[in-house]
Amino acid sequence: MILGFSCAFAAPGAAEPLGSDAKSEGKDNNDAGRIETIVVTGRARNLEGVAQSANAGVVGARDIASRPIFRPGEIVENVPGVIVTQHSGSGKANQYFLRGFNLDHGTDLAVSVDGIPVNMPSHAHGQGYADLNFAISELVQEVDYKKGPYYADVGDFGSAGAFDLRLYDVLPQSLAVAEGGSFGYGRALVADNASVGAGNLLYAAQLEHNDGPWDIPDDARKVNGVLRYSQGGEGEGFSLTAMAYHNIWHSTDQVPDRAIAEGLIDRWGAIDPSDGGASGRYSLSGEWHARDDTSSTQVMVYGLHYDLDLFSDFTYFLDDPLHGDQIEQQDNRFVFGGKARHIWFGSLFGRDSETTVGLDVRNDDIRNGLFHTEDRVRLAAVHVDSIVETSASPYVQNETHWTPWLRTIAGLRGDFYWFDVDNIEGGNSADRHAALLSPKLGLILGPWADTELYLNGGYGLHSNDARGIASAANPATPLPRSKGAEVGARTAIIPGLQSSLSVWLLDLQSELVWDGDAGTNEPAGPTRRYGIEFSNFYTPAKWLTVDADYAWSHARFTDHEPGGDFVPEALVATFDGGMAVHDLGGALSKVSGGLRLRYFGPRPLTQDGSVQSHATTLVYADLAYDILPRWRIAFDIFNLLNAKASDIDYYYTSRLPGEPLSGVNDIHTHPAEPREFRASIDIRF
Repeated sequence: MILGFSCAFAAPGAAEPLGSDAKSEGKDNNDAGRIETIVVTGRARNLEGVAQSANAGVVGARDIASRPIFRPGEIVENVPGVIVTQHSGSGKANQYFLRGFNLDHGTDLAVSVDGIPVNMPSHAHGQGYADLNFAISELVQEVDYKKGPYYADVGDFGSAGAFDLRLYDVLPQSLAVAEGGSFGYGRALVADNASVGAGNLLYAAQLEHNDGPWDIPDDARKVNGVLRYSQGGEGEGFSLTAMAYHNIWHSTDQVPDRAIAEGLIDRWGAIDPSDGGASGRYSLSGEWHARDDTSSTQVMVYGLHYDLDLFSDFTYFLDDPLHGDQIEQQDNRFVFGGKARHIWFGSLFGRDSETTVGLDVRNDDIRNGLFHTEDRVRLAAVHVDSIVETSASPYVQNETHWTPWLRTIAGLRGDFYWFDVDNIEGGNSADRHAALLSPKLGLILGPWADTELYLNGGYGLHSNDARGIASAANPATPLPRSKGAEVGARTAIIPGLQSSLSVWLLDLQSELVWDGDAGTNEPAGPTRRYGIEFSNFYTPAKWLTVDADYAWSHARFTDHEPGGDFVPEALVATFDGGMAVHDLGGALSKVSGGLRLRYFGPRPLTQDGSVQSHATTLVYADLAYDILPRWRIAFDIFNLLNAKASDIDYYYTSRLPGEPLSGVNDIHTHPAEPREFRASIDIRF
């Protein structure tokens, strides 16, 4: 759990932070009486009349700036109910937890940046691998989020939720940041605007290094940059964006508790000293939009190259007592795709209505492999494949205001997939195709007394790994279905307080996944999850912001398997909350800060529920001071109380030297990092 003290907002007379975000939601209110224009500035805004459910919302740049960010993936921890952890080196994709899921690296969580999918299907390490290490928090204008399979524009990987990180077209201010801290951490960022022709060129470059507290330093070396040229406005405009990211790191993966207890290693030690990796992502995209009184159109195309070379060792000497169990997972791919959407503003049976038609297309040309290695030297190939995976997903949605207190949202999405696997070593070749239709429905009542009620239901899916689909023995279902429903409420009846409450249910047809560490399907049956989410964002005074989010969920297998009904590592309870002080007066006018707490509750680690993880409670703090009108110094403290907690725990069999050949069942822990200090100087000009 994390408690943080945050320098979120600029003091009077100081430069406005990049948190001064704003976005138009809804439609122009012209003579057709269409949905009213709403300006959204993050979680503080009232979304009545705009949101499709109680769980959909916007995290603004101001919200992101209000909390210390330990790693880039924590940008999405601003979304209520989300936990982001790490079980390996800092260059690897995070583990995500939401709505009763350990989502691994993104299997049932659809993540995108400006609409470009981040999830990687048929990935060498895990299905839906979503690596956000290329994100630069200062460039994120907002995070649009929604949860559950109720939205026609959300397809693959979106059963638990969908997050889209939207970047600025034009930075509110130019920015230079120099940051340093404990354990060899350092970061430098420059971001600026330049007028070019009739448009704006946004450019940013970032360098980062981090060792971490590990006995063998991570020595993570990251470089990334963004170029974006944009022109026009809401009526009509376009943007062209180039992004580049490269990272090299060493990994200290999770280790068995017994190794620490027996003194074989200390808390920051490693079993295999040669784990690590390198990854890169390079993308080009273009977006065009146009809008008038009767319609709105948006078209986006993208292409990217992605690569990963990852060395891991989770079982040590269980499978190969002589050489050890280290594996190399290599993924190299080109991805091309696009999205198009057209909205008509009009009427249906004399009622204000809008109808949306859209199409998402994507093609992944993949070469990936799994190899047995020792000290990063290949000993044998386990699985090597060339894969082409293509999808086309049309959808339609209608939203109609039938009365001042009743609106409906009805949608239908089709997902069509083609899988072509050319096995080179260790598996099967196959050519498969599959399709699903997924209806969606929402009913919104109100507002009454600044309160709206929501009823949502729908079907969704996640695709399975193409290698698992091609398997000759027990092949995976290409598109296992999910179905869910929820009831919720959103209210602003108390001045300054935005609250939402939802009770939800989600069924998955199958939780079979491709085990990228072993190169085989890992069978798992159908599941049911249900839970409750309660989120609050309160501004009782102009100088104080308080937020508190609680989520609880229940996850079980429904086929009454002999091993038990618990879903291992499923999220049960989480709380995230804090306060930020800002815009103070008098002698404190140049000071801002905050405090946050994050609780990550115990989770079952085995299917029979006999082994549980410990809870993790972390506190973060930060403090900032405007030394000059455009100069700010800031201090962040992570894990303020220096809690000896786990970032994440697993339970499985591994073998250390001298142990029985059958191995030992044990909890394997990746510890939360100890108290860490970071200081930065920000210049905004």
